[in-house]
Amino acid sequence: MMLLVIIYLAFIGLGLPDAMLGAAWPVMHKEYVAPIEMAGVLSMIIVGGTIVSSFYSGVVLQKWGVGRVTWVSVMMTAVALLGFSLSPSVLWLALLAVPLGLGAGSVDAGLNHYVATHYKAHHMSWLHCFWGIGAILGPLLMSHFIAGGESWRKGYLTVSVIQFAIVLLLLFSLSLWKKGDMAAASTVPVRGKVTQIKGVKLSLFAFFFYIGVEATISLWGSSFLVNAKELPVATAVLWVSLFYVGVTFGRLITGFVTFCFENRTLIRVGQGLILVGAVLLIVPLPPLFLLIGLVLVGFGCAPIYPCMLHITPERFGTEHSQRIIGYQMAVANIGGAFLPPLFGWFAAKTTFSVFPYVIVAYTIAMLILSEKLRPQCGES
Repeated sequence: MMLLVIIYLAFIGLGLPDAMLGAAWPVMHKEYVAPIEMAGVLSMIIVGGTIVSSFYSGVVLQKWGVGRVTWVSVMMTAVALLGFSLSPSVLWLALLAVPLGLGAGSVDAGLNHYVATHYKAHHMSWLHCFWGIGAILGPLLMSHFIAGGESWRKGYLTVSVIQFAIVLLLLFSLSLWKKGDMAAASTVPVRGKVTQIKGVKLSLFAFFFYIGVEATISLWGSSFLVNAKELPVATAVLWVSLFYVGVTFGRLITGFVTFCFENRTLIRVGQGLILVGAVLLIVPLPPLFLLIGLVLVGFGCAPIYPCMLHITPERFGTEHSQRIIGYQMAVANIGGAFLPPLFGWFAAKTTFSVFPYVIVAYTIAMLILSEKLRPQCGES
């Protein structure tokens, strides 16, 4: 039970820094006299580190165990965030973004695999709910310091202190991970390419398009509401933030629903809710239906990611799942890195009115991949 509490706390810590850069950058770039688009470069470096560490997480976890890898990775994250709070230039931010991304990828892949193989489905949903709590708290902490007339550096310093506290908890809990680490060490190392296993490639692309939906809404949802639906900027920002509230609260509810329904069913329901919500963004209804549509899409996203992760050991075997989950998360991050900029380029050439149609297209692609995957894994 103690180990599970620590895992939940680690996932809050994982979510804390994710949206802080975007919240602080309007102030940071002025202090550094840096171009505003530099935030995109820093974000790409962080995502690049996350992709690399996710791809290699299977090998690293097999050799060193989840406990030690998580401890070292959170330490890297804590040090990087402390560095952000002290950084004298944008160049230092770029250098520190590397360990920040590498640490996040290893923690994410390691903890997701550990929970998928050792705990029931409701814990996976609640785990990602706690990540959402962290992702919401990070910008709130940053805005608290900035609104109070203090430096953005205090926001990063505060989150760094929280991460160091989690590092201490992980250090004193290393013995609790031994059972899972011994099970991983006793597993025969996977030889050859796991991507050749039937259904794995379909699973990877399903993750690619899922994150495409979530990241595109996060980056361009406000622009769609302002440019295509002519809502005030403040209203647009608030409504898109409620999309993430829908995701987080939806995962809390999903944890209870998993007692009655299996992962496969919840994945289908989630995809259906996204499509319904996206249709509400298309049809010419009063503005309130735009908010309902965004929240519905958030509720639809809620079960998909944790359920697809949790079902991986069942579909492909525990001997392969550690490496496959690392690949899934790496490909998901690739989707999050490239699909939103691709949409931005396309919308700039056409119109932001295509936004909900793109969400529908990504969701249908994910749905088709998921349905084709079922018979390949012996599912009805």
